[in-house]
Amino acid sequence: MGDIPQVPATELPDDFTDEPGRVLLDVREDDEWNAGHVRGALHIPLGEIPARLDEIDLDSELLVICHSSGRSMRVLQYLEQVGVDGSCVRGGMLAWLENEKPVQTGSGDSRSSDAGSSGDAK
Repeated sequence: MGDIPQVPATELPDDFTDEPGRVLLDVREDDEWNAGHVRGALHIPLGEIPARLDEIDLDSELLVICHSSGRSMRVLQYLEQVGVDGSCVRGGMLAWLENEKPVQTGSGDSRSSDAGSSGDAK
């Protein structure tokens, strides 16, 4: 687990909507995502990663986020086994919120739609 790169939340943009060549993959469960997520992140819960791997742009820089980093590290270990490199957002959403970075609430996936039911919160 020690060889997986980690990136501090403070070094990342607040919004991944217009980040060509970079994917922020959120591997938390639906209820956690709805409670608050990074705008522009791609949401695929941990247990669905193997079946939905084709939804991830593997040519992009991959950053993985969860609640505190545990699930991110597990996903990155799995991805490493299938030949995909990525980095963990150190401290996950806990660190994101501790650094007062903005979150979007609701079920909307801002990678696929900016419309609708999501609001901004801190």
